[in-house]
Amino acid sequence: PAYGGVFGNKQDGAFPNLEGALQTSPSSLVLPSVDWYAVNTLPTYLKEKLGASPLHVDSSTLQELKLNKSIPSLLVVNLPYSASSVLMTTKEVLRGNDEVIGQVLNILKSEDIPYIAVLTAMRPSRVIRDVSLEVDHVGRQLLQTATVPYPPLAYNDTATRETCILLWARKFSVFMEGKWVDLTNETFGVGTSPIDSATFCNFENTSLVLRYSNVLGAPLTIRLNFDSRWYPASGRKWFRMNRVLMTNRNGTATFNVSKVYAPSIYSYRCEYVSSLARYGLLIPVTR
Repeated sequence: PAYGGVFGNKQDGAFPNLEGALQTSPSSLVLPSVDWYAVNTLPTYLKEKLGASPLHVDSSTLQELKLNKSIPSLLVVNLPYSASSVLMTTKEVLRGNDEVIGQVLNILKSEDIPYIAVLTAMRPSRVIRDVSLEVDHVGRQLLQTATVPYPPLAYNDTATRETCILLWARKFSVFMEGKWVDLTNETFGVGTSPIDSATFCNFENTSLVLRYSNVLGAPLTIRLNFDSRWYPASGRKWFRMNRVLMTNRNGTATFNVSKVYAPSIYSYRCEYVSSLARYGLLIPVTR
C-alpha cells in the first residue's frame, strides 16, 4: 500500500504510469480482491468471447507487431515477479513493472488502437491461513495460526446492531507501577466484558473503551482510538489505530500508534503491538 501512495505520499509511489492510465481512462473498475480460479481462467474466458487466441508478448516484441484494428486481438503481457533482491528493492522492482505497463500502453496509443486493459496478479504474494472465529453477526474474520483459547471481544453498533469492532489477542497485558499485569482473562474470558458505555463507532472515527474495576487496587481505563479514510489509489477505505490512552489513579499515559492499519473489510494481524523498544508500534507520548 505504501508503494501505491495510498497515504498521500504520491512522490514515493511506484506506479505513476498505472495511476495516470486510471485517471485518463473514460471508465475504470477496481476490484479489491478476486478468486484465484477467476484469475487463472481469465485468458480462456476472453479467448471464448473474442474468438482470438492469447498472444504472449513483452514490451520489446510488441513494438514489432502490426495489429489489425478490425480484428480482435488478445495480448498477454507477463510482468516480472515483484520480489525484492540484493540488487533491487521491492519499490524498484514494482517501478520497473510500472514502466513496462507504460511502454505497452504508449505503443497501443501510438498505433491508435482502441483497447481494454486488465491488470491482475495470478496469485497473492503471501498466503496466510485464514481461520474463522464463530461469532454471531460477524462480518469479518480474524487471521491467526494457533488454537484460540478465548473468543474475540465484539462491540455491536447501537444503531445497526451489527458488529463494528472485533479485538482479539493471545495475551493482553499492561505495565503499571513497576510490574506486568496480565488482563487477558479479564478482557476475553467467558462471561466478562470490559467494554465501557463510552465506546462508539462510525464511518470516520471509532473508540473502544475498556474499563477494569480493580487493577492493582484501583480502576483502569484503556482507550483505543481508530480512524477510517478513503484512499482513491487503492479503491477502498482503510482503518488505522492512531492512539492508545491508559488512565488510572496516577494519571493518563498516551501512546501514538505506528503501522497498525489495514483495509476496512479485513482485519489487522501481527505478532505484537507493544510499547517495548524492540517492537516500536506504540510510541509513548507521556509516561
